[in-house]
Amino acid sequence: MPPALIRRLVLCFAIAVPAVALRLSGIHLPPVVSLLVFGASVVAAAFLLAWAAEAAQKDISGALAIALLALIAVLPEYAVDLYYAFRAGSDSAYTHFAAANMTGSNRLLLGFGWPLVVIVAFAVARKMRKMRKGAGKQPHFIRLPEDSRLDIGFLAILAVLAFAIPLLGSIPLWLGFGLIGIFALYLWRASQVHDAREEEFVGAAALIARMDVRRRRITVVALFLLSAAIIVTAAEPFAEALVASGSALGIDSYFLVQWLAPLASEAPEFIIAVMFAVRGMGAAAIGTLIASKVNQWSLLVGSLPVAYWFGGGGAGLPMDARQVEEFVLTATQTLLGVAIIVALRFHWWSAVGLAALFAVQFIVTDTGGRYVLSLVQAVLAVGFLVAHRRDIVPTLAAPFRRPRRVEPARVPEREAH
Repeated sequence: MPPALIRRLVLCFAIAVPAVALRLSGIHLPPVVSLLVFGASVVAAAFLLAWAAEAAQKDISGALAIALLALIAVLPEYAVDLYYAFRAGSDSAYTHFAAANMTGSNRLLLGFGWPLVVIVAFAVARKMRKMRKGAGKQPHFIRLPEDSRLDIGFLAILAVLAFAIPLLGSIPLWLGFGLIGIFALYLWRASQVHDAREEEFVGAAALIARMDVRRRRITVVALFLLSAAIIVTAAEPFAEALVASGSALGIDSYFLVQWLAPLASEAPEFIIAVMFAVRGMGAAAIGTLIASKVNQWSLLVGSLPVAYWFGGGGAGLPMDARQVEEFVLTATQTLLGVAIIVALRFHWWSAVGLAALFAVQFIVTDTGGRYVLSLVQAVLAVGFLVAHRRDIVPTLAAPFRRPRRVEPARVPEREAH
């Protein structure tokens, strides 16, 4: 095993071990200290998962690998969110936390993650243009490959279905099973995409990918199992510490659950996406984040009422007024994101606009203001859909049509046009 990889693994395990030791010993620390210890453990495990998932693409090629990478990368988020939903089944005090983590991570991914990757990709393209002494045109947008229509098509369908949740005022069990079924269909369709492109790896994943087949597979499986064990061990105390720390610090516990937990669990995914963008692979970076959105709106949202039911709740996860407001805001943001990229082009000014709208929600905190912001996002989405109307039907048809063979990728630095 390469020394550089050993150092990174040792660092991650050193960060994760204290949390595991505390959980096994039964020792209870003050809420804020527990939050830091168990939160650090979740982040460390998330990095291990992300490295293993990315390296696994060496043996699993194509769109299915991207879908699985996106799924595995957000497993820490799933663990925390499903814990809240499960507890809500027997303790109504946890009901409003059940979907908080999901709505926060969903908006964080699109409002911060997508723009970050696009802006980094444009900065890299501009730098490479200067290195070539001004050769070529100034980049204006990132062009996504044609096979991205599969992910965007599924995300479009899920974005429309998302509006059923605030209309119903709950996430019924039947809708949950339907969303899980859509995720299964998504994985099946992704497995049928024949991708001729050569995978590129960065950071620790590159070190793992360069191992011989036997050692690489043993390392990947070991990292999956160990990181999963760490996450399962740390998820419950981390979730409880989030709620307790809010009370101890005088901060809204809902705010911590909605934003701090997703920031911790999705940090590795953002870092990997940025590393792809830095290497001129902006389309690949965006593709991974789009797949994560599909996972969140299908498997994660669909699993919440199932976890609630297993925890002793009824046949649907109830939503209070705040949850309805959050889902409306999240659904309209998703619809806007789909409308922007449905033409397979992601302009830099669209990325800036998404980031600005995401920032506004932290200033406009009252219910009326949130609904106005949701309306603004919906109107902008309609405008983009009208502008990109020729791409709507091909994108919506992509999840149901026979996939075509994907040609080798273009030179990375030409992804920004």
